[in-house]
Amino acid sequence: MSVGKQLHQTLASLRGAKADMETYALSTEDKNAQKMYTDYDQQLENLINSFEGRVNYVEDLWITILNPLE
Repeated sequence: MSVGKQLHQTLASLRGAKADMETYALSTEDKNAQKMYTDYDQQLENLINSFEGRVNYVEDLWITILNPLE
């Protein structure tokens, strides 16, 4: 598997985990658990945003390498 595919697979997994945290927060009535899941959701959002930057960097780098004159 290429690095690009691995990065996208990891990004999809992170997004899935974030969706799970949102679901868990909505499915419980326990206020402490809701806060915990919401906090995890926000941490994952920050991680996803950062990781997306890395994915974009790697993709741009590959485009530059494959098309050096463009």
